[in-house]
Amino acid sequence: MNSPKLFSEHLRELVSLLPELPGVYQYYNSEGKIIYVGKAKNLRKRVASYFTKHHDSQKTVILVRNIADIKHIVVDSEEDALLLENNLIKKYQPRYNVLLKDDKSFPWICIKNEPFPRVFFTRNVIRDGSQYFGPYTSTVMVRTLLDVVKRLYPIRNCNLNLSPSSADKNKFKVCLEYQIGNCMGPCEGHQTSEDYLEGIAQIKDILKGNLSAVVAHLSKKMTLAAEEYKFELADKIKNKLFILENYKSKSTIVSSSITNVDVFSLDEDEHYAYVNFLRVVDGAIIQAHTLEIKKRLAESKEELLALGIIEIRQKFFLNSKEILLPYLLDIELKDVKMIVPQIGDKRKLLELSERNVKYYKLDKNRQQSLRTPMDRTDRLLKQMQQDLRLKELPRRIECFDNSNIQGAYPVAACVVFINGKPAKREYRHFNIKTVEGPDDFASMEEVIFRRYQRVLNEGTELPQLILIDGGKGQLSSAINSLEKLNLRGTIPVVGIAKRLEELMYPDDPIPLYLDKNSETLRILQQLRNEAHRFGITFHRDKRSKAFISNELSNVVGIGEKTIELLMQKFKSVARLKVTPVEKIAGVVGKDKAEKISDYFKI
Repeated sequence: MNSPKLFSEHLRELVSLLPELPGVYQYYNSEGKIIYVGKAKNLRKRVASYFTKHHDSQKTVILVRNIADIKHIVVDSEEDALLLENNLIKKYQPRYNVLLKDDKSFPWICIKNEPFPRVFFTRNVIRDGSQYFGPYTSTVMVRTLLDVVKRLYPIRNCNLNLSPSSADKNKFKVCLEYQIGNCMGPCEGHQTSEDYLEGIAQIKDILKGNLSAVVAHLSKKMTLAAEEYKFELADKIKNKLFILENYKSKSTIVSSSITNVDVFSLDEDEHYAYVNFLRVVDGAIIQAHTLEIKKRLAESKEELLALGIIEIRQKFFLNSKEILLPYLLDIELKDVKMIVPQIGDKRKLLELSERNVKYYKLDKNRQQSLRTPMDRTDRLLKQMQQDLRLKELPRRIECFDNSNIQGAYPVAACVVFINGKPAKREYRHFNIKTVEGPDDFASMEEVIFRRYQRVLNEGTELPQLILIDGGKGQLSSAINSLEKLNLRGTIPVVGIAKRLEELMYPDDPIPLYLDKNSETLRILQQLRNEAHRFGITFHRDKRSKAFISNELSNVVGIGEKTIELLMQKFKSVARLKVTPVEKIAGVVGKDKAEKISDYFKI
């Protein structure tokens, strides 16, 4: 429960006066600045919940602590509350609200409000009665659409003021665009306003994605021209139909039965939510966009998706009557039906949106890691620090593992990770010197003592974390050595058991279990596996050398240097056995070669 001090008499009075109606509430801090804007079906209940409920999120607790004043706006419906909340967030950008990525630089297609409207690319929306289509997320799409429009309808691109009075006075002369067929010459009256505006109406249909209406109109016009023996005009219209069909074929076709549907899906990570939007008209996807939302509090995925839908519907001027969603939301939009499809083409559409938003998130994270690898490293280390309950970032981690076979040839390995990556030049091998027989605990105690006694003597860097491959016994042995060196409490020590991947702490009887997919556990597993690999390789080499040394050392008159020379040349005892004595003599001399040959013949 939040502290009663957070719910002052002043705030308690303000909450008690709130109406039980839909609306938007605004929280102010002691400086009179808006710090949070929210919507509610019932203002009193929603605002009271901030002060009477326990909040798992520390950010929400901090928000509540900073509330000094509350104001509200009552609206007619929940949809109005959603729209108002969205607009206030964008206007004031309160500290504790999600942040929507700015779209001011997105491209639009403008149909200018003038007697003979121009159609052009722009990034600036001017509220002068002109019509804007977009925003588009790709300038390539804008250029493609404008190219289709230009090939279908010869419209002017000049800045002349073609008002009726100017045209009547014959002020203007046709330019080169008219001569090459890109314009029909409305400036000299070669094209009527009615004919020009008919083309503009069809351009609007194309930009809205309503291709079928344009195709139907042109087909009817072509048939009529053919019936009147205007074959040249009919051929021109046929070419226009071909251009439209070619453009339509490049759109993503879904199903001709699906018309005027919007699809939304959401994915998220620790700091951002991503809302994907697909617009389907006449069975084709004509628009796609992914909105980034910066999280501030512990917003639910339902809240984030609802906010994303309102923002996108405003941005793209959507009026679709049907919306496809991955799950139902506790909101109502006027005359809009919300569906969670389970099968069929609509389900495939939703899955397509979900794939798109997933890939968008992966690409963004990949690009971010490429641009700022240190940011990614710091994020990983901070996550490890939080997961493992460490006081410092674990920039240097050292992991230890023992290897032996029934006590024979006991060795140990120490591998080092710096900033989450292997630092192979720092790896170290250890031959166990003071332990007799298979005693993993004593071996670990010896290795830890030798390792950090040397570090202290040489004044080199201590790690921020020691990882022990083993259970409670190996962990206790490591702690014993650190106590002897007065390092206990200076360096955190964690044991990792293989069977359940449980993490053990010296003074905690209850092991820690990390999520199987967490990056922290993945790094610890990589450390453990690397230490095991490095130790096993050293152990195998030592056994092999010991076997070779034992067999050749039985040859009278053959010393260690001669054995080493033979192994460098012939690689193995097996190969040495079948090598002619003359070749062996070429390496160690005739006398020693004969001794070796005679030994193997026995």
